[in-house]
Amino acid sequence: MNRWLRLTLLGVGAMNSPRYAPAGLLLRCAGYRVAFDGGPGAEPPPGRLDAWLVTDERAKLQSVLRRRASARGLQARAGDLEIGGVRVRCCPVVHTSHPAYGYRVEAGNSVVVWAPEFWDFPAWAAGADLMFAEAAAWDRPIRFRGGVGGHASVRAVAELAVHHRVRRLVYAHIGRPSLRAMDAGLKPPAGEWGVEGRTYSVCFTASAPSRA
Repeated sequence: MNRWLRLTLLGVGAMNSPRYAPAGLLLRCAGYRVAFDGGPGAEPPPGRLDAWLVTDERAKLQSVLRRRASARGLQARAGDLEIGGVRVRCCPVVHTSHPAYGYRVEAGNSVVVWAPEFWDFPAWAAGADLMFAEAAAWDRPIRFRGGVGGHASVRAVAELAVHHRVRRLVYAHIGRPSLRAMDAGLKPPAGEWGVEGRTYSVCFTASAPSRA
């Protein structure tokens, strides 16, 4: 039996973006709703929310996310989740000096990846049907002070996504260098710019319930 993952971008901005709300995602499937990251202007809409997962428990926006999640009876946290036949795996990424993560969403025969920030392309994203990815930098990576990670460039992410057989690549953490490239009419070598409020759908085959 076929079912659908509905994935709505709540925001596509990097930190302090002059144009976009913070990168965030809402996953919907079989009546369940799970939020990933977000922040001011990128909160999940009112209604049922079953979990609020984050990629960095020490990020600058984490205190805001904790308050927003607590107001809905939830904890903004990093971790695994299994809900409605969908498995959400919290996977490490190389990004900064403390632990940071992305998420591999497995539903039947389909895979969606939420990895808005990383320095090294995550090998565990290989074969994804849909990947929401880093785009803070355009043609040169952004290295953090002290050499403790940073942001991969769009050009590198595009090349590595093709190498890792990602079927659809959507940039969902757009920084100022990428904004300048967009304004100049430049396009990524592979993939597409994420659009706030847009819903991306992925069909998957769910196992039929067994009968006694």
